Amino acid sequence: MPPKPPRKGGAAAKGGGTPPPPSAAAARLEFGETGFIALCDTLRVSDIVRTNAWKMYEKMSPTDGTLVSCSEKKKDMWGICIFTAAVDLDEMTFTFTELLKSIGMSICTCFHLLREMDVNMDTISTKVDSYVSRLRKKYDVLFALYHKFESTCGLIYVAQPSSQTATELSFPLILKTSWITFLLAKGKVLQMEDDLVISFQLLLCVLEYFIKLSPPAMLKEPYKSAVNALSINGSTRAPRRGQNRTTRTSRQTDIDTKVIEVLCKEHDCNLDEVKNVYFTNFIPFLNSVGAVTSNGLPEVEDLSRQYEELYLKNKDIDARLFLDHDETLQLHHIESSQLERTPRKNNPDEELNFILPQTPVRAAMNTIQQLMMILNSASDKPSDNLISYFNNCTVNPKESILARVENLGNIFKEKFAEAVGQGCAEIGSQRYMLGVRLYYRVMESMLKSEEERLSVHNFSKLLNNNIFHTSLLACAVEVVMATYGRNASQNDGINTETNLSFPWILNVLDLKAFDFYKVIESFIKAEANLTREMIKHLERCEHRIMESLAWQSDSPLFDLIKQSKDREGQADQPEPTCTLNLPLQHNHTAADLYLSPVRSPKKKGSTVSLNPTPVIDAQPVLGIQTQKPQKSTSLSLFYKKVYRLAYLRLNTLCFRLLSDHLELEHLIWTLFQHTLQNEYELMRDRHLDQIMMCSMYGICKVKNIDLRFKIIVTAYKELTNTNQETFKRVLIREGQYDSIIVFYNLVFMQKLKTNILQYASNRPPTLSPIPHIPRSPYKFSNSPLRVPAGNNIYISPLKSPYKFSEGLMSPTKMTPRSRILVSIGESFGTSEKFQKINQMVGSSDRPLKRSAEVSTTPKPLKRLRFDIEGQDEADGSKHLPGESKFQQKLAEMTSTRTRMQKQKLNDGTDSLATEEK
Repeated sequence: MPPKPPRKGGAAAKGGGTPPPPSAAAARLEFGETGFIALCDTLRVSDIVRTNAWKMYEKMSPTDGTLVSCSEKKKDMWGICIFTAAVDLDEMTFTFTELLKSIGMSICTCFHLLREMDVNMDTISTKVDSYVSRLRKKYDVLFALYHKFESTCGLIYVAQPSSQTATELSFPLILKTSWITFLLAKGKVLQMEDDLVISFQLLLCVLEYFIKLSPPAMLKEPYKSAVNALSINGSTRAPRRGQNRTTRTSRQTDIDTKVIEVLCKEHDCNLDEVKNVYFTNFIPFLNSVGAVTSNGLPEVEDLSRQYEELYLKNKDIDARLFLDHDETLQLHHIESSQLERTPRKNNPDEELNFILPQTPVRAAMNTIQQLMMILNSASDKPSDNLISYFNNCTVNPKESILARVENLGNIFKEKFAEAVGQGCAEIGSQRYMLGVRLYYRVMESMLKSEEERLSVHNFSKLLNNNIFHTSLLACAVEVVMATYGRNASQNDGINTETNLSFPWILNVLDLKAFDFYKVIESFIKAEANLTREMIKHLERCEHRIMESLAWQSDSPLFDLIKQSKDREGQADQPEPTCTLNLPLQHNHTAADLYLSPVRSPKKKGSTVSLNPTPVIDAQPVLGIQTQKPQKSTSLSLFYKKVYRLAYLRLNTLCFRLLSDHLELEHLIWTLFQHTLQNEYELMRDRHLDQIMMCSMYGICKVKNIDLRFKIIVTAYKELTNTNQETFKRVLIREGQYDSIIVFYNLVFMQKLKTNILQYASNRPPTLSPIPHIPRSPYKFSNSPLRVPAGNNIYISPLKSPYKFSEGLMSPTKMTPRSRILVSIGESFGTSEKFQKINQMVGSSDRPLKRSAEVSTTPKPLKRLRFDIEGQDEADGSKHLPGESKFQQKLAEMTSTRTRMQKQKLNDGTDSLATEEK
C-alpha cells in the first residue's frame, strides 16, 4: 500500500480554507526560487528549517557550476538540504519516503548525493551522518529480505492454481498480506531493526504461518506434503479457532513444527533458534494484533493501517513499496546485479556446476553454520581436560569460573534484550551460551599450548586472573555476535556498525579495551577453525583498540606508560625507537600479557628468558619483589603494534597525497612517532589518525608544501575503515569538541610548535627508523601468490562459500569460467613481465599499493604498464598475434581500470578546482 498523499500543514490541515500568508522568512526566500518554497510547503517544514536549508543550498551550489543551471538537479539539492536541516534541528515533519516521492529521487541516489555534499567537511554534521547510517542499514536489511522473501514465495506457492482455489485466495494477495505482516511484526518485536539474522528468522515464522493458512493446492513440494501431514494429525490452523490461547500454544509446541523444520532445512537455518523466535516473539505478536479472521487470512487493510502508524512514527522508509517495485526503493543497475538469481550456464556444453549465490541472507546463514560446525562438539561446561587443569592449580579456579560465567550471562541477557527487544532475551541467552562453548574450547587449547611451551602443569596464577577470564569470554562472545551481525550491504566481511557490534561487548561486561586487546592474538592462534571473516573481524577490533579505544581516559594504558616513564633512575620509554625496524615477533601468549610485567629490564648484550614459575604459579617469588619495577611486556608489544599500524596508515596517505614529495614521509613519520612516544597525552580521548593528519599538515606547512587540510581529509575519507567523526568531532578540551583544524590550531600546534619548527632548519631532528611492516600474523592474503619452486604456478585464496552438506572444508564445485583457481605454465612472453608482478605480490607493502591504486586521489597515480615491442598494452587497443587469451583479457582489464582511474581523477580535479580558499 503506497503512502498517503502528503498532508497539508497549518490551518488548511485543521479546518480547510485559505492557508495563512507566508512568514517573513518564507517571503524572503520566495524571491526567484518559488520551487523551493513549494517543496517546503509540500513537506510542511518550519521557517527555521527553510532558512537553514536555503543557506546550506547557497553554500553548496557554487561547488558545481552545472548544478545551478539544471532545474532538476536544483530540486534534488533542495530536498537534500531540507532533509539535512530537519534532522539537525530535530524537526522532521515528513517521512524519508515522502521526501523521495516529492523530489522524484531513488533512495540510492539520495545516499550518493549526501556523500557528495560531504566533500566539504563542515556541511554534514555527525548527527546527520548517524541518522543516514541508520537509514542505510535499515534499507539494506529490508532490501535483502524482500528479495529473499519474493524468491522464496516463488518456491513455495503455485503462481496460477486451479480456478476453484483462485476464487478463495490468490498468490498476489498472500504475497502482500505476508509481507505487510512481516513488516508489522518486525516493527513491533525488534527495537534494533538492522539485525538481519533475527529479522530473517522472523520472516520464516511469517512464511510458516501463511503456508498453514493456504490450501494444499496452492503449495509446491515439500511444503504441500508438510501441510498435508499436519492436516492428517489434525493440527492445521483452521480447526483451532475455537480453542483458547493456552490450549492453542500448547498444541503448537507439540506438533506444529513440521513446516518450520522444512523451511529451516531449505534455508540452512538453525531450527532451535527459529523455534525460539516463533514461540517467544511471533505467537505473542499474532495474539496482540488479532491476526486470525473469519476467512483464514488476516485483514490486509487492518495490518496495513497498523504498519502505517509505525512508519509515520519512525518517519523513515515505507517498505510496503517493495511490493510495487517502486523506483524510489530500487538499487542502481550494477548493485542489483548482485541479487540472488537462478544461475545460468555460460556455455550450454558446460557441466551443471555453479557457485552458490552469495546473497546477504545466504552469506549470513553460511557464516552461522560454519560457527555451528565448530561448536557442535563443544560443551557449555568445562571438559574433563579443563577440570584436570583446574585441579592441578594451587588454588582451584573452577567455582569462580562457573560463577563468573553465570553472573555475566545474566548481565548479557538483560543488555541484549534492552538493545534488541524485550521479547528477545532468550535469543540473547542462546548466543551467550554459544560464546561460553567457544570460551571453554579456546581456554583448553591455550592451556595445552602453554603446557607444551613451558613444561609446567600448574596454571594457578593465570586461571585465577579475573581480567584474563573476562577478556577471553568477551572475545568468544564477540565472535558469536559478529557472526550473527553480518552486514546486509556486503557479501564479504562482518558488519561492525550495528548496535551490538564491537565495542558493545566491552560495555556489557565492564571490560577495558586494553585488557581485551591482550587476548586477541592468542585467541586466534588457539582456535584453528576460525573463518577468514572472523579473523579479519578480530584483527579489526585490535586495530580499533590501538586507534582510539585503548586511549580513553579510564584506560589502564596511561598508568602503564606513567610507570614506564617513572622507572627508577631511567629515562625509560614505552618502546625504544631502535627496535622499530626489527621484525615483530608474534610469540607472546596470554600468560605473557595478562601477568605482565614478567621480564627484567634489558641490558645490552644480555639474553632475555621467561621464568615459568612466577608467571604460572600463584605462589609469590620474593626475589622478584625486591627488584626495581620491571618492564611491561604488554605495553612494549602494544607500542610496537601501534607504531606499525600508524606507519601503515601514514604510508598509504603519503602515497596518495605526496607522490611528488616522497622525501617528506620520513619527516612526517618522525614527528608522528615523537608525538606518540613523548606527547602521548595528546592521544587521551582522541584518535591515532587525528595525530597522523596533524603531523602531515604541520610538516607540509613548515616545508612550504601547499597541502590543505581539506585535501588531507578528502583523501583520508577514502581509506578503509575510517569514520567521519574522526575529523569532524575532535576533543579540544574537556567537554568541548570541534573540527580537526581547530584541534590543530588550538592544541596540536601549541604543544609541538617548537618541535615542528626544527624541521625548517638545515639540521632537522634525527629521523626515526621506519617500522618493519610484516604481513598480518594471521596469515591471510588477498592476492595470488607464487608456489615456491614452482614454474609459473600461482594460487589464490578460497573466496567461495562452503556447501555445508559436504562438510566444513568442502568448497562448492565451480566451472572453469566461474573462477580461475590455478594458472600453470601460461606464457606471458618475457620473464620481465612476470618479475614485475612477482615483486608487487611478494613485497610486504603490496596492500598499500593495491588500496591506493583504486582510490580517488587529488594527484595522478602510477599505473602498471606492459610494453611489448613498443606497444602499450595498458590501453587495450591492440593485441599482438602471439598473445594468449589470458594476455588479451589482462590487457582489457587493465584498460578498464585505467579508464575508471582517469574518470575518478577528473572528478577529483573538478571538485578541487572549486574548493574554498
